[in-house]
Amino acid sequence: MTQAKRKYWLRVLFVGFIVYAATIFAFMLTGNINLFPSIVLIGNFLVPVAFVSFFYEKREWFSVNMSATAMCFFFGGALGTIAASLLEPVFISELTFTTAFTVGIIEELTKLIGVFLIARHRRYNSMLDGIILGSAAGMGFAAFESTGYAFTAFLQSGGSLTHTVFITLLRGITSPVGHGTWTAILSSVLLRESVQGKFFINGKVIKAYITVVVLHGLWDGFPLVINYIFPWTYSVITGQILLGLTGLYILYKRWRESKLEFSEKGL
Repeated sequence: MTQAKRKYWLRVLFVGFIVYAATIFAFMLTGNINLFPSIVLIGNFLVPVAFVSFFYEKREWFSVNMSATAMCFFFGGALGTIAASLLEPVFISELTFTTAFTVGIIEELTKLIGVFLIARHRRYNSMLDGIILGSAAGMGFAAFESTGYAFTAFLQSGGSLTHTVFITLLRGITSPVGHGTWTAILSSVLLRESVQGKFFINGKVIKAYITVVVLHGLWDGFPLVINYIFPWTYSVITGQILLGLTGLYILYKRWRESKLEFSEKGL
């Protein structure tokens, strides 16, 4: 694979950002409300697609093809958010530090719908395959969920484009250290422990699930209590940066393990 192709994800990110900025400029210039859905969709899907592209560029190590990756992105996003929206009101009446972990329990499970649908009955049984499918499912979930948040922000702000763009950029920037990373961590272990599409839920998978649930719960619940403990202007941001780096470090370890596994198999 050439160096140019290895940087394809950067081109996706750069060109996508130019298109996004141009769409915002055209909307501000013309006031054409028909452009608003494009602003929301491009803004919320740009970073997730670039993130998945980054891993897919290493496809010489994966058994997963483009169609499976795209379908996992869609199923993890569309079906995952639908399932989460049905389950969360049943178990959560309001978001508190405690119920934030319930959100993690639900969403880290529903995002796996995409992985289950794509990996079942297929020979995807390596950590590398789990990373690409998990990142696709997680980022699909992030993109669909953030789109909903953007529309909500637009309505609640009385049609403020500035507020909507801010929410879109904030969620887009943080999505790689959130949903995409967490699901990639869990999926990598799940597929490593599977055999030809048959999933086995053992202690290692349960441990990985608990890990990502804790990370997810802390991410959602941290802002609710941190200001009371550390009343510093940037305390919430600092805490979430540390949580994001923790998740990325765990994913990096899974990535190193998966490459070692790949080398040992002589693939």
